[in-house]
Amino acid sequence: LQKTLLALVAGSLVSVGAQAAISYGNGYTGQPYVGVKVGQFDLDVDNADKPTAYGVYGGYNFDPNFGIEAEYVGSDDADYRGGDINAKTYGAYGTYRYAFADTGLYAKGKLGVAKTKVEGDYTTSIGNAQFKTDTYSNSETSLAGGVGLGYAVNPSFGVEAEYDILGSDANLMTVGAHLKF
Repeated sequence: LQKTLLALVAGSLVSVGAQAAISYGNGYTGQPYVGVKVGQFDLDVDNADKPTAYGVYGGYNFDPNFGIEAEYVGSDDADYRGGDINAKTYGAYGTYRYAFADTGLYAKGKLGVAKTKVEGDYTTSIGNAQFKTDTYSNSETSLAGGVGLGYAVNPSFGVEAEYDILGSDANLMTVGAHLKF
């Protein structure tokens, strides 16, 4: 029963999503979307592992090529000198998509502003048996951008892979899926 209900809800969302596009009457149709993504942060911090990233994003396509997008991506704790390190970023972007003819494949570029915060704590040894806990913290708001490839499975659902440059201390590689309304 749960599988049937889940299939019914998913099918309804996919079929309703294509009907919710907004027509401006001038030949352009706008379309909002929301999605989730998962991936990995690449931090420019010595001796830090790469934390797993997870996030949500949403946007609005003004036409088939141009749109806007906002996202939040956080991470789990990764190992950092015997302690932990994590990252999070908030971003707002202008987007451009180029659809390859006769396929669902498209290339995506985005450019905007992101606030990225990297925090960690670690232990250092002093002498033979003494330990000191120290912290690492860097917060930066900067120009950010990314490139990616996507595939429109149908008019309401797509998947994307992206590589984003978030500032001087962090890059982000993700895969995601989105639903258009």
